[in-house]
Amino acid sequence: MIFGTLPSGEQVEQVELSSGRLRAEVLTLGAIVRSLEVSGRNVVLGLDSVEDYLTRSRYFGAVVGRYGNRIANGRFTLDGVEHRLPINNGINSLHGGTEGFDRKVWTVQGRSGDSVTLTLTSPDGDQGYPGTLTAQVTYTLADDALRIDYAMETDAPTVVNLTNHSYFNLAGSGDVREHVVRIEAEHYLPVDEHKIPTGELAPVKGTPFDFTEPHAVAERYDGAYDHCFVLDGGMQVRAGGLTMEVTTTEPGVQFYTGSMLDGVATPYGPFAGLCLETQHYPDSPNQPHFPSTVLRPGERRTSTTTYRFTS
Repeated sequence: MIFGTLPSGEQVEQVELSSGRLRAEVLTLGAIVRSLEVSGRNVVLGLDSVEDYLTRSRYFGAVVGRYGNRIANGRFTLDGVEHRLPINNGINSLHGGTEGFDRKVWTVQGRSGDSVTLTLTSPDGDQGYPGTLTAQVTYTLADDALRIDYAMETDAPTVVNLTNHSYFNLAGSGDVREHVVRIEAEHYLPVDEHKIPTGELAPVKGTPFDFTEPHAVAERYDGAYDHCFVLDGGMQVRAGGLTMEVTTTEPGVQFYTGSMLDGVATPYGPFAGLCLETQHYPDSPNQPHFPSTVLRPGERRTSTTTYRFTS
């Protein structure tokens, strides 16, 4: 079905998926997960129109790229050549720039009742990134889980770090600071005043960032997390009688509790949803001791993240 039309006249399609007690709505705009219902309860934040997604969104449900998270000063050097990116987050480039993958219309490559595959071709120089990049994302509902599979290829060396930016609220409404969270991570990435990693992998033990044992978001740090954790295993969130188990092939997760959501600029106020953005580390192109995000011709990078629900 047609969800809406962009100012350019390009149409945005909505694809509906179902499997067992799960239902999902996926938009071709931004490969957005607009809704994800578990036994009739929507557990992600979504918007009502194309206009809202263009003007009132904080990446709700979108695949962000080419580079999810922050790149310091909007620049990086690859093979001796400096590349400059749009500055859209203080002094940094965030989530691919001002016209990132969240604002592009993806193409439906294949679909079934429980799965859809979307593709996007990002041309050489798009938002300052080198190489023509082909990105693919597949959403599949099965066995009480939403599985996200990514695949990326390029015709010239580039950097890429795709992630899904869904905001989860397992209770369906209210404040996520009462959600109980566990993250299997013995280390996290401290950041400077611009939210750029200092380069240290710091132990979580004895800090507000220790989620190795489950606790409510609000118990520490005023609940206002926006930090990358170095994963040793999976993640778990509990609220409203639901448990969400998250597994991923990615090395890190950005745990963001929605503290900066604005109830005037968006339909949602602070702490309306939390994000578990599975990804490589922020600013990796400028920090060579971090796992590499460089993709070269002839390579096909893939990753998988699964969100599984139990009652």
